[in-house]
Amino acid sequence: MIAPHKRLLIVDDDAPLTALLADLFGRYGFFADGAPTAGSMRTMMAQHDYALVVLDPLVDADNGGALLRELVADHGLPVILHSVACTETTRIAALEMGADDCLSKPAHPRELLARIRTALRGRAEPQASLAPASAARFAGWRVDLQTGQLFDPAGTAVLLSDGEFQLLRVFIEHPRQVLDRAQLLDEVHGRTSEHFDRSIDVQLCRLRRKLAASGLKGPVIRTIRNEGYMFVHAVSA
Repeated sequence: MIAPHKRLLIVDDDAPLTALLADLFGRYGFFADGAPTAGSMRTMMAQHDYALVVLDPLVDADNGGALLRELVADHGLPVILHSVACTETTRIAALEMGADDCLSKPAHPRELLARIRTALRGRAEPQASLAPASAARFAGWRVDLQTGQLFDPAGTAVLLSDGEFQLLRVFIEHPRQVLDRAQLLDEVHGRTSEHFDRSIDVQLCRLRRKLAASGLKGPVIRTIRNEGYMFVHAVSA
């Protein structure tokens, strides 16, 4: 079962581009469906709940604006336009009609991913009624999410600094997903923080060293070349 907040819809008649974007989004924890026409878009939306739509209004050149209004007004969905039609004039009109963003096609896939994350964060609602998990487990280890303590499989406490714990918390909240430095900085220090990439490198190095020194074999946090980092273990409550 795919969580609705992780499901995206790409409305675009460029099948190779849709496949490329869906693959990239999948590596960052999202699942993306493709719809090459307005009709298939409506069919997919009748079958699934989506968190966001990436729309090229030129799939229906005569009614592209109507498609945007339908997604925003009728479905209340965040929409990012990705189209050769995203000129300055079009972008202003799209934003006035309720689009969250408008990128000229072809945008760099990682930029499009970053804009998607920003749009979803802006729409996120606090889950105050849900009790946060008190602990997480991986490979026999346990993390107390309330006190910030880490225990190895023998039950021995492993001392972590606050920064190291916050970094570990982010990874166990996103297991087996690629996280880049920008996302780690946002999650660990906040979007308005003045921390730099180097601070993440230092905390990551220390966290890896402590996990290895305490007996955990093999890489726990794998470096994904040119993309970021991935926590390789499954996590349970």
